[in-house]
Amino acid sequence: MQSLILTTTTRLMAALLLMFSVYALLRGHNLPGGGFIGGLIGATAFILYTIATSVSEARAALRMDPSNLAMLGVGVAALGGMGAGFAGEPFFTGQWLFLFQDGDSYVPLSTVLVFDIGVYMAVFGGILTLVFALEQEI
Repeated sequence: MQSLILTTTTRLMAALLLMFSVYALLRGHNLPGGGFIGGLIGATAFILYTIATSVSEARAALRMDPSNLAMLGVGVAALGGMGAGFAGEPFFTGQWLFLFQDGDSYVPLSTVLVFDIGVYMAVFGGILTLVFALEQEI
């Protein structure tokens, strides 16, 4: 039996957890946090949603097979590592591109962020693959 209060609260909590997971991801390459903890927090949002509804509804909300998301994340993380090769540096050496340089203000983009995004996707997809498989067994 599904509880209306649990389902409604879960939708709000899942949205907040997903926003916080993106915050942890983007904050992580300079301060504590990053792709791994962001992916865990994001997966927690979908795990909570799965508990409140069902695996099929959580899969429909995700709109992508979590195992494919995990594999795509590993590929993105590898691309982040290969970015240094194009600059003639060793594998996984951080490279930065500074956009919109206007005096002291600029927007830095880095291969470290690309790697963190790949780790986020791999952890997010891997955890959800495991949880969905275990939930379907019950």
